[in-house]
Amino acid sequence: MSAPPRIEFIDEPAPEHIEAVVGILGAAAEQQHPGGNYRDYGFLLRDEAGEIVGGLTGYILYDWMFVQFISVAQELRGQGLGEKLMAEAEAWARGQGLAGMWLDTFAFQAPEFYRKLGFSEFGTIEDHPVGSRRIFFQKRLR
Repeated sequence: MSAPPRIEFIDEPAPEHIEAVVGILGAAAEQQHPGGNYRDYGFLLRDEAGEIVGGLTGYILYDWMFVQFISVAQELRGQGLGEKLMAEAEAWARGQGLAGMWLDTFAFQAPEFYRKLGFSEFGTIEDHPVGSRRIFFQKRLR
């Protein structure tokens, strides 16, 4: 009889470690509910020299877009670039026929930014981090 699997802690796992775990999860999900069509996407903001000075990245799963990260370099903030990135992402999602977009942010970051763009709050984690909260937003596209 073979030994049972052992648990190994890895601080800062390598991409291949994460991919292995996600692959097992994805295969199980696909078996239970086919058509997940998971894929990463990104919209990059580049300066004249081609350097990345911001962007928006995330993934598509089933028929929803998750906005995982959005950023604009400090010196470029206040020029509407965040709104332009979100508009591009939404237009692309609509073109793909996706049902909606979702994301999370902290209360000390940009909740009003997302509300202004038509996102509605659907959940929170209080005291994450301590003294603040994490807010989850969604926007239905169809």
